[in-house]
Order: sequence, then structure tokens, then C-alpha cells
Amino acid sequence: MERKVRVRFAPSPTGPLHIGGVRTALYNYLFARRNGGEMLLRIEDTDSQRFVPGAEEYIVEALGWLGIKIDEGVGVGGDHGPYRQSERRDIYRKYVQQLLDEGKAYYAFDTPAELEAARNSRPNFQYDASTRMEMRNSLTIPADEVKAMIEAGTPYVVRFLIEPGRDVEVNDLLRGRVVINSSILDDKVLYKSADDLPTYHLANIVDDHLMEVTHVIRGEEWLPSAPLHVLLYEAFGWTDTAPRFVHLPLLLKPDGKGKLSKRDGDRLGFPVFPLEWHDPKTGAVSAGYRESGYLPEAVINFLALLGWNPGDDTEIMSMDELVEKFSFDHCSRSGAKFAYEKGRWFNHEYLQKVSDERLAELFKPVLTKNGVDPSAFTDEYIARAVGLLKSRINFVADLWDQARFFFVAPETYAEKDIRKRWKEDTPAIMEELIGVLTALPSFKSAEAEPIVLQWVADKGYHLGNVMNAFRLCLVGECKGPHIFDITELLGLDETVSRIRRGIQTISLPPAQQ
Repeated sequence: MERKVRVRFAPSPTGPLHIGGVRTALYNYLFARRNGGEMLLRIEDTDSQRFVPGAEEYIVEALGWLGIKIDEGVGVGGDHGPYRQSERRDIYRKYVQQLLDEGKAYYAFDTPAELEAARNSRPNFQYDASTRMEMRNSLTIPADEVKAMIEAGTPYVVRFLIEPGRDVEVNDLLRGRVVINSSILDDKVLYKSADDLPTYHLANIVDDHLMEVTHVIRGEEWLPSAPLHVLLYEAFGWTDTAPRFVHLPLLLKPDGKGKLSKRDGDRLGFPVFPLEWHDPKTGAVSAGYRESGYLPEAVINFLALLGWNPGDDTEIMSMDELVEKFSFDHCSRSGAKFAYEKGRWFNHEYLQKVSDERLAELFKPVLTKNGVDPSAFTDEYIARAVGLLKSRINFVADLWDQARFFFVAPETYAEKDIRKRWKEDTPAIMEELIGVLTALPSFKSAEAEPIVLQWVADKGYHLGNVMNAFRLCLVGECKGPHIFDITELLGLDETVSRIRRGIQTISLPPAQQ
């Protein structure tokens, strides 16, 4: 019977979740949902020296913000826990002992100094069939001495015994059949007595088996370890239930060669983490997509297309649409350049789809940051203001430069616009305009516009100069959405107040007086 698809995302809590890790999590999620399966979250914290406080919580929060829903694991629970590897010591000990008892692994007592000496004495030293009999391990030390050393607390590691000369086959859903000869593999450390924890290699295999994982979808940097994992599945007798592999291509620098790094983001001005990260050791703050004003839907859509395509020219896709279209048949085997400018384009497109009401809520913190109390305005007012200007922005924060005049009356006026549009007779014309506006039967944009334009025509005034001087009074410069949409939202009293302030404040440049 075919097993239900189960995938896992298994990050290490060694710092913030890199955007490449987010893409791996996303592809796991899309594949699971596309195949009616489940996704679990496991925290691989066996490297106690690199553990960073707050990293696990960061990972959970980031996945939640992005809409990558976890079915089982850390933060959710389930029948296969615990889901932190540091809490599974008793489980791992059993499987380490099984390999030792069956002669498929051995104790090694080599000190760091002895290992360093071996590396220095032989070029390209590798702890394997060609060197293991020269080292201090249970293959070269009598059994009673080995027992005594262990009982005395002598530090040791357990190494996997790899026989040379075997072609190890890895069947990858993306890369096809990959064959690697076991002679190039070293006897990997599976367990360290110093912290009573397994290494990634053993814990990974045991957990994937016990948690019934059917597909291991991870970055291509793990491809060299795949033959070792195949051999471990074989050593435990789990070949019938071993998961299928998918090794995803790397995310590459936007320019030049190599893997995308935080340094690239700092250099070119884009985040490489989903959320802002505060380093608990240094206090350094790294930018996040959320805090930079990206919508989670836009980030998801952008990342999905870095290394995958739907088989047509479709670009804008919701999570549900991505699930429906996702297949590794359309995944690239080569690295994808991180086209961060495209990410900004996606954010712009998604902002256009966001309701004015949701955008208003996102904009309120920006108002507060700029010294404006959002509660001084109705939710409807803020929503209408951002709705008039969202077509001009890539990020929510951009709204402040575009829409600030709706919340703060101008106190200064653009000199270049004064030179071009403010004439000697402009103050008198603006006084006339106040009279026209005050007499309007309705201040609605569609009803006010024809009346004002007819007045300009009847008076024989220059339309561009009048309307731009009008805009200069309201906005502080000659920019912004349709002028009568502005006046409708500001209302008659505020509109008249701003015109009067402009008349009193704006002076002709000396050359024009």
C-alpha cells in the first residue's frame, strides 16, 4: 500500500532562518499539499555549541507569518514526538548501540591533537578503510581495554564503518539517479560522548524513519551526504521505507557567482531573513521582509518562482494556486539568481490586490512612527487616503511620502513649483477659488470638478497654473492623486484653510516680483 506523503522541515536553531531555508520549507509545504500529505517541523539542535537563544521561536513565527502551516511537530504536537532532537537522547542511544552490536559502527578515541597530526602527516587525510587501522579505535584496541576506557569516562565518538568499493545509488526526484562510490566516503561520526548527542547524520536518519517521512526535500548542499544516509538506511534494514530525496538548487547571488549571503543583502539593500533578527550576542539588527514592508503573500509568490515555474507564463499566484500547480517536473537543477528587484515588483502587485481597509491597518504603525496619531482620523479616512495612492508604492512605508499631506498640512512649499506655477495674480485667483468652492452644492469629486473647471474657463484663466497652484496649497508640491479626490477627502473646511495658508505663506521668488 502506498504511504501517505509526509515531509519535514528540519532547521537548526543556530540563528535566523535564511531566505533559502524559507524556500526549502515552502517547497516542502507545496509538495505535501499538492499530494494530500502532511508537513512536520523538527528542530535539529544536536549541535549544542552553536545553539542560539530565540532562534527556534523565530523559525516558528516566520513560518506562521508566511502562511506555511505545520501539521505536526514543534509548536503543534503530534504522535511522533518529541520533535526537538535534544529531547530524543534515549531514542538515539538505542540505535547507536544496535550499530555497534552488529559491527556496523565502532568506538574511536582519537584526541583532537592526534587527528590533527594525522591530517598533517598525510595529504587529504580521511578517516576511512585506508587509515582506520592506524588510529585509536575499537578496531585496533583490545575489547577489554575499550571497555575500561569507556567505564573510566574517556571521551569517544562512534564512527560508521563504511566498506570501500561499493557503488551507492541515490534516486533523486529532481536529479535522477546519482551513483557515488563508497571509497570516497569517510567513516562519519554518528555520536559524541562529550554531549551525549548524535550528529546530524544519525539523528536525521532515525527521526525520518520513526516519524514516517516519505520525502526528504532539502538544499543541494546536503547531496554529498545522501550516499551515507542510503547506507545507514541499509544498515538498519529500513530500505523499504527509506524516503525519496529531492535536493534543491541553491539561491545564488544577484550578481557574480556563489551562494546568496547576508552580505549580499547588506550590499544591495534587501533582506535575506523573513523577519527582523536581533542577535542576542552582538545586539546587531538584521533586516527582515516583514519589517521592510513586504506582504507575506508576495514573498511566497516570489520565492516559489526562484527555481520553479508553473509550466506557463503565469506569475501572480496565491498559495492555493501554487499548491495546485506545483511539481518537481518544473524545478530547475541549476542555481537560481536571487532577483531581489523582482521581489519588489511582486510586492507592488500584491499591494494593489490588498483591500484599502487592510492596507490602512498596515499603515497605522507608519503614521505613529512619523508622529501622527492614527486615532485622530477615522478608519474610513485612512483607508480612503491609502486607496488613492497605493498604485504608486512598492512598500507600505512608501505611503508616508505619498500620503503625508492627508494627515499633516504642508508648512513649506516646493520652490521649483512656486517658480513655475505661482504668479503675481495667483493669490487673488485663489481667493476667488475659495468663493467657488464654498458655494458648491456638493463637495463630491465628480460633482465639484465640472463646476470648478467651468469657472476657470469662463474667467479665461490658465488651467494648468490655477490647478497646480491649488494643488501646491493642499499638498505642498505639485504631486499627488486627482485634485478633486484630494479635496473630497480633506473636506471643505480643511481645503479652504490650506488655500488661505498658501496665500499668506507663499511668496514669489525675487526674480518674479
